[in-house]
Amino acid sequence: MQKIIYLLLISIFVVGCKSDNKKEDSNELTVYTHRHYESDQELFKRFEEESGIKLNIVNASADELIQKMSLEGEQSPADVLITVDAGRLYRAKSQNLLQSFSSSLVDSIVPKHLKDEDGQWVGLTKRARVIAYSKERIDSTQLSTYENLTSQEWEDRILVRSSSNIYNQSLLASIIANKGQQSAEDWASGVVENMARAPKGNDRDQVKAVANNEGDLAIVNTYYIGKLLNSEDKNEVEAGKSVDIFFPNQETTGTHINVSGIGVAKYSPNKENAVQFIEFLLQEKAQSIFAGSNFEYPVNPNVEPADILKSWGDFKEDNLSLNKLGEYNKEAVIIFDKVGWK
Repeated sequence: MQKIIYLLLISIFVVGCKSDNKKEDSNELTVYTHRHYESDQELFKRFEEESGIKLNIVNASADELIQKMSLEGEQSPADVLITVDAGRLYRAKSQNLLQSFSSSLVDSIVPKHLKDEDGQWVGLTKRARVIAYSKERIDSTQLSTYENLTSQEWEDRILVRSSSNIYNQSLLASIIANKGQQSAEDWASGVVENMARAPKGNDRDQVKAVANNEGDLAIVNTYYIGKLLNSEDKNEVEAGKSVDIFFPNQETTGTHINVSGIGVAKYSPNKENAVQFIEFLLQEKAQSIFAGSNFEYPVNPNVEPADILKSWGDFKEDNLSLNKLGEYNKEAVIIFDKVGWK
């Protein structure tokens, strides 16, 4: 709560400054962002240098930023919202915090399923939610689908983070959308039965637990493996080396995909600059930085993934509209509670 009050005080100051200096408004852009990566800082600097537009950066968690925008209302200085997971972007849209924008460049680059159906947000990078498995204890031929993880073969062997995590909520939402609510409940219940331990930690912690023989496989986002393998911590590198990657559902729906994305704020004072910023982030130079620095898959088809991602091979993606991840989020949370996924 203290952090939210602090952020609101900053907003009041920024709004006050803007009302006194409207001319400078057109040469600025206020970015509310959940992302905290060095790649983003580099891109922000490049955009300022190339465009001459000054960026005002406000960092906080997605929930804090969404609440902040809601409390600020029409007085919000926010021009764009950047966050991870389509479910959060859907939440911001459902609270009437975003607005539609149009760009022929965006339309030419980003596939339909990776952007909002009403043009209020668009994906910037992709993450695949995969199975990271022990090289020593599992053969890849044993793996097939997300659904197969409910098999008795995996009893006491699965590691995964908590149900409060938005990545897991979106994965379950995709199963609801693709196979129905009962199938999703059966899956969640089966995974709970096969957990090696109660959920705790982030995706990197799940891989470390595989390395420590606490379980044999983990459900994780791909970019966490890239970060482990490129860590300055030798133990993290060893944990990353202990696992291999399997892309589930290659013969059915495809592997679950999510995004980091960006939307134009409902009351953006600088919408034209906001669209220019979005276009900048989707072009090849920026996408190459996203891909090379943070080990995310680019949404721009003309940009190659980082070498570590290419080493895992091509895979079939689930082309489900990412709006569904937000649409079924509430049902996913209810199912998690029902089956006891802590």
